[in-house]
Amino acid sequence: MAIAFCLDNFRLIYAGIATFMWIVSIILSAEYMQHYERKVRYYFFTALTYVGTIGVLLSADFYTLFIFFEIMSLASYAWVAFDERKESLRAAETYLAVSVIGGLVMLMGIFLLYDVMTDMEVMTDTLRFDRLRYLYDTLRLTGDEKAAREVWAAGICMLIGFGAKAGAFPIHIWLPKAHPVAPAPASALLSGMLTKTGILGILMLSRYVFTPVFSGYSYWPILIMIIGVITMALGAILALFSVNIKRTLACSSVSQIGFILTGIGISDIAMDDIALSGSLLHMVGHSVFKLILFSVAGVIFMNIHELDLNKIRGFGRRKPLLAAIFGMGALGIAGIPGFNGYVSKTLIHEGIVKLKQMLAFTESEGGQALLSFDMINAVEWIFLISGGCTLAYMLKIYMCVFIEKNVDSDLQESYDERKHYMSLPVAAALTISALIPPVLGLSAPKSMNGIVTLCADALKINISSEYVLHNYFTWECLKGGLTSVAIGIIIYVGIIRTGMMNDDKSEYKDYWPKWMDLENVIYRPIIQYAIPFVLTVVCRFLDKLIDGSVYKLRKTLFKDDKEQEELAEGNRLTYMLGVAAGKINRTRRKMLKARGKKVGPPVNYVHKYAMDYERYRESRTVIFRSMSFGLMLFCLGLVTVVAYILVTRWWH
Repeated sequence: MAIAFCLDNFRLIYAGIATFMWIVSIILSAEYMQHYERKVRYYFFTALTYVGTIGVLLSADFYTLFIFFEIMSLASYAWVAFDERKESLRAAETYLAVSVIGGLVMLMGIFLLYDVMTDMEVMTDTLRFDRLRYLYDTLRLTGDEKAAREVWAAGICMLIGFGAKAGAFPIHIWLPKAHPVAPAPASALLSGMLTKTGILGILMLSRYVFTPVFSGYSYWPILIMIIGVITMALGAILALFSVNIKRTLACSSVSQIGFILTGIGISDIAMDDIALSGSLLHMVGHSVFKLILFSVAGVIFMNIHELDLNKIRGFGRRKPLLAAIFGMGALGIAGIPGFNGYVSKTLIHEGIVKLKQMLAFTESEGGQALLSFDMINAVEWIFLISGGCTLAYMLKIYMCVFIEKNVDSDLQESYDERKHYMSLPVAAALTISALIPPVLGLSAPKSMNGIVTLCADALKINISSEYVLHNYFTWECLKGGLTSVAIGIIIYVGIIRTGMMNDDKSEYKDYWPKWMDLENVIYRPIIQYAIPFVLTVVCRFLDKLIDGSVYKLRKTLFKDDKEQEELAEGNRLTYMLGVAAGKINRTRRKMLKARGKKVGPPVNYVHKYAMDYERYRESRTVIFRSMSFGLMLFCLGLVTVVAYILVTRWWH
């Protein structure tokens, strides 16, 4: 099987986004890494991660995707472990464990999928995306339930692998740990691009392998939607509680990945690509948002080497350019009208609304579906509340860094005096990046629909629907966005300002329970203690079982022969001769005593013959190893050969 690439519009766009992000990251890194050692190592692994990422984006089959996925995952480990502090190495350990375990489970899924493909007559020996279209439902419709179950099992394994990299629940644990310790330019790439490679894999599974032939037939999109909804809500809640700017942005990434997955699931359930278009646009937008936001966090860190909101509070008060750059990213990711995040979230929301209408009609006609109207109504409210949480925690960061004053007046004065807080190249790169969200948002629907149209063929999006020429600023569209905005303001004022700060509003409090950590409560105990304990018990049982079986066999069927007593000296022949000679000597001595003759002292013939045997062995060894013995053997051989020749000639 060869490595296979393809370059359609979707891959071209995302490869371009990846390249742009790497360029901005390198520009920021040139200033960010000035006071760090091992800069060569950082740039080497940054370049290697770029190669792996581009390989993933351009892959034409799951085999190629897996190879470059692993290159990307292992190379990016060096980002997380870069400064080699204790917390960095622990976070890197988590990141590597998730990457390796997820990669191996994904590989098992690829094996299973390939095994199914080799058994099929039409699509033999292939893992190419374009040859897997409608695979699962085709097998179901043709009655091949066994192969369909194998495809489902393969899909679950691959979903675990891709979901681990995307940061989807319940394997999102690496994002809140890795981002705060990695260099900020690397965090921007981890969040903005590497998570999208996981989404790409899920997209390929959903749009090719599990593409539904008719609505309601497959549970796959329901699974994707459920994972998306949980991820969306959990990430938003974690971000609300965080008081570390990079951890907040990392948890935000978890939530935004949930938005994207929700749109993918909703689209396939409803068999309407409006939500999928929103997920595609949110992928593009989120890459840019996190490039902007993490870069600003990097600018703050390289100036004051702090990430805690209480310590960086007030840093950006007299820095209008930095405030504007961060504001563009924050408004975009919060889905404020006029920014591209509003367009993408509106499309996902309208997909949910359309599915609600479809289910309402089905229930009114007495029909049955895999989902109910109430369930999708709950999904819509979770979507709107999660969007409100996004605005709330972004407003929390913005107010803290750019509006409020630090409680330490001397520290605030030092912040205000920092005029040259970033270089001109960094300012230019971030300003260009910050212009993308409003430009795309204000030029919608032309620009946003143009992206969808370009990517339609690669993702099998139906562009004949009316939403392609959608007016995103009608009341029906604005209603969802404004509802999230209202919820966000309520959460910020009623929860963050009231319940997550002390009484005099001088400090942000982290009220999230420290013990409530999936990694420390579940994953590490299972992997480090439970699994080794169970396997140790099993191995000890098997070890005892084998030892016991061997012992029983040696005592019964394979009973050992009785060991003969070893002689202290000599050998068996000298021993037997010595014993016989001793008996004869004792008999002779008795006879001589009976006749009254004088008898000498007794002789130990066993020892005597043993010593004689040892002297014989020594003499033989000396003779056999001598030059004389060798010459004698040579002469004997020569005489034998001459005699043989003479006899032979005489005979003939």
